[in-house]
Amino acid sequence: MKNGTYEIDVTLTGGSGKASIASPCTLYVENGEMTAEITWNSSNYDYMKIGDCEYFPVNEEGNSVFLIDVAALDSEMDITAQTVAMSKPRLISYTLEFHSDTIRTPLSAMHFILAIGGGLLVLAAAAAVVTCIRKRKKQHHEQTQ
Repeated sequence: MKNGTYEIDVTLTGGSGKASIASPCTLYVENGEMTAEITWNSSNYDYMKIGDCEYFPVNEEGNSVFLIDVAALDSEMDITAQTVAMSKPRLISYTLEFHSDTIRTPLSAMHFILAIGGGLLVLAAAAAVVTCIRKRKKQHHEQTQ
């Protein structure tokens, strides 16, 4: 994949079934390396572990957000995540899978503004044409009477 920022659907399985993550998530690609932004449905995750690598939240408020390395798409990735929501911290096993057939480039704020602006411009041009046609019809009608 070429360098850029993408959206991709990701599934989470395992655990008690109460935890979830936001999908789609943001996938960053730079020099062939992929990093995903994982947002949990809880603020109680204080680290994630993939293989020997530990990851810590990149935010201080709100639901726990992690930037993790992604080795491959369309294959299960075993992870553990520690939650402090129970009486004592617990490591829980999960599986993540990133689905390559869902990759898309999200609209940036500027692209969104330009798209809206372009749509408004088309509407304004259409309104001007309709106004012009009505004026001509009115002038023609006045001249024929």
